[in-house]
Amino acid sequence: MFEFLFKRQGDKPGNAPAAAGGKLADKAAKPAAGSAPAVPGGQGAGAAQAPSKPGQGGREQQAEQLRQLDGDESRAVEFILQADFSELRLAAAEHIHSRAGLERVHTAMRNLDRRVAKLMQSRLDAIRHHDAELARGQATLEQARTMLQDGLLTPNHVAELDRKWAVIAAPELADAFTSVRAQLGARLEAQVALQRAMIDRLASLRALGTANLNAAELAARLDAMLQEQNAALAAPEHAALPRALPAEFAAEHARLSASLATLEQQQAALAAREAALAEWQAQPVAELQADKVRQAWQKLPALPQGTAAAALQERFDALLGTLPQPLPKQAGRGAKPRELPPSPARDTAAQAAKPARNDANKGADQGFVDTMDALEAALQQGSLGTAAELDKALKETKGKGMRLSAAQADRLSHLRAELKRLSDWARWGGNVSREELIKTVETLSTQSLPMAELAKKVGSMRERWKALDSLSGAAPKSLWERFDHACTVAYAPAAAHFKHLADERHTNAARGEALVAEAQAEIGRLESGEADWKHVAGTVQRLRLAWSHLGAIDRKDKKRLDQQFAAALTTLQGPLEEQRKAEMAGREELIDEVANIDPHDRHAVDRLRDIQARWQEHARALPLERKAEQALWQRFRAACDELFAARKESAHAADVERRAHEAAKEAITARLEAAAPEATPATAGKLLREAAAEWHAIGPVPRAHEARVDKRYHEAVAKVQHHADLARRAAGLALAGALRDKLRACQELEDSLAQPGQTVAAADWRARWAALLPAGTEYDPVLDARFEAALNAVDGDREGYARLLEANRATLLQELLRQEVAAGIDSGAEFARERLKLQVEALQSTLKAGEKPGHKGDKAGGLRQLCALPALVDERTALRIEQLLMRTAREGK
Repeated sequence: MFEFLFKRQGDKPGNAPAAAGGKLADKAAKPAAGSAPAVPGGQGAGAAQAPSKPGQGGREQQAEQLRQLDGDESRAVEFILQADFSELRLAAAEHIHSRAGLERVHTAMRNLDRRVAKLMQSRLDAIRHHDAELARGQATLEQARTMLQDGLLTPNHVAELDRKWAVIAAPELADAFTSVRAQLGARLEAQVALQRAMIDRLASLRALGTANLNAAELAARLDAMLQEQNAALAAPEHAALPRALPAEFAAEHARLSASLATLEQQQAALAAREAALAEWQAQPVAELQADKVRQAWQKLPALPQGTAAAALQERFDALLGTLPQPLPKQAGRGAKPRELPPSPARDTAAQAAKPARNDANKGADQGFVDTMDALEAALQQGSLGTAAELDKALKETKGKGMRLSAAQADRLSHLRAELKRLSDWARWGGNVSREELIKTVETLSTQSLPMAELAKKVGSMRERWKALDSLSGAAPKSLWERFDHACTVAYAPAAAHFKHLADERHTNAARGEALVAEAQAEIGRLESGEADWKHVAGTVQRLRLAWSHLGAIDRKDKKRLDQQFAAALTTLQGPLEEQRKAEMAGREELIDEVANIDPHDRHAVDRLRDIQARWQEHARALPLERKAEQALWQRFRAACDELFAARKESAHAADVERRAHEAAKEAITARLEAAAPEATPATAGKLLREAAAEWHAIGPVPRAHEARVDKRYHEAVAKVQHHADLARRAAGLALAGALRDKLRACQELEDSLAQPGQTVAAADWRARWAALLPAGTEYDPVLDARFEAALNAVDGDREGYARLLEANRATLLQELLRQEVAAGIDSGAEFARERLKLQVEALQSTLKAGEKPGHKGDKAGGLRQLCALPALVDERTALRIEQLLMRTAREGK
């Protein structure tokens, strides 16, 4: 009923299975002694050897292709796309550096080989980062070139350019940027030199005003400096000059140029007076008349202020003192008095003549005469106020009944006439000055002056008006009204500004009252226990900042508000400072906790993170003063940095230890790799046990190398086991060959016994048996017993033994078929039905007994039973038995 399980495609119902026979079967049945038997299915003698590891040939071939790449990137890409081994792909990936190759390999390996894809991704990221840096560097270089072409180059732009370039990694553009930066630096140096030269030129120009140069030298110096200034303003970097420097130079140069004409006039006046004085000094004194000389001297240009003019005046006074003086003439009441210039010689002569006059004229006392002398001196000096006071004193003295002599009366008349003339001139000049003051005040409204300066100027103008009233008398009413209106109009913006400031002071006072009220409200919440310390700290800081920006307040209100605000802040600050002290103590404890963390503890980082989170909670709960907060934070950060530094040092020491572990494990792996070719089943177990014990006794290796080290170790262990398995299989094959030879000898001896006419030489058979190799302790006793039983039948019951052999044929075939089913060996199409029955029986017995089918002990016992059973066999059966023996030997069973 199970025939369908064994029916193969293409089989026909009447086809008989092909029997093994012919020359090939005879040749396979009689191999040379000690050689591996031929295996059905076309396998040669080499198939009896241990098969190579699956894929080993392909791996070696691909490894040879990898060695032949020779850095060719395109071939490396194709190799990676076709390679079957990740290690070879990873090694070939080291040759790929172009963007196209990296993207192609990354796309293909993204879901196939994670290590290769990660390597390609990292190199692509590096290329993209480098391209981004190049783009930033190119943009910065273009900015530098644009700045180089810009007419206005500033140092802050160059500094910003340097800061941008400092964080760019673009060595390809370094030379170009260095060249452009050097040109920018040269331009900045030129700007500095140009500005410094202009500052020095301006200082030199200002020094010319006090250098006491003559007009020609001053003009030459001014022309030279103007040429230098024009050259500087035409320089390429003139746009970088501060605007104030050229303006100050132009203003100073204009001032000195304007003073040059005055200097020329002053020098011309000095030269004219020097020439006239030299001419008079060269003439005889008798030919000179004092009045004419004095008039000629007064007609000359006015003398400038200075030592040279004073020296000339002294020389003229000395010359005038040597000349004879004319007697004073009688002058009418309204005649203009003669102005006498001050002269030391004349003063000396007057002092000498005073006693004579006093003696000649007894009408006035010495005090009156001295007052007239003082009046004359005041008139000569132009002090009209002093002269008016002296004239008033003279009137009061004369009103007391004092009589003057004719000369004194005449002199007093002349002095009062001169005082009246000068007063009239002063009154006229005062009105002119008042007109100028009015014009000046009217122009103040057109000037954009600060309000304080405007008020100051208007006040100074009013003071000058009052000074003019004291000097030149009262002004006309029309002029006063014009002046007052002009001052009122000019002062109007300042008045509005000051009114606005007063309003602001009142507003600021109201804001101050509100701040004090807010502080009082916060004090109430604090006393009731409803206040939050963070809110209190923020309120104190905000109130203090708002008070500092409050602005101006009237003095009468400011003192009161300052006292109230200071008292409220003091009330708030007291509890806040106490709470901040407690908070600082808590921060100190956190710093101590960080300092006490063991850097070698595996949970040190978690503890530090917890402490940092607590620090943030404290900081959010109550901010400290900025200085204290910064100091505590610096200490906390230093403690954290110290902990991380200690952990880094510990990690470094652990890394050194792991590297030593890595070297020790690499040594174990190298020892296994060296011992693998010589490994045998007897030595492999001990070698692997010792290596495993040493391996597990060694500590961990660097995590980055752990996979590679473990992989190499397991490969070395597999290599040792592989060579041990090869040796074991080789020994098994040798035992299988010896078993086959002994079994074949027994079969030939039994076949000879089954043929009645054939002679059997027991001695020859014993010699042949002794020459055979032992088949192992498991099979030698069984085969020896079978061989001895056959030899005993030679001299004993040969025919009975032959009948036994014939009778055991069917039993042998049945047992052989059972062993083939257990070993999974094909028995041929002719035994399909019997195999199916045996498989069903085996399955049923296994299900009843609860054992695993194909138990190793059952297979070994069945094979010994098969070898111990004497029976006649044909060539096909002998080949099946040998095939069963070789399969068992290859599988190590």
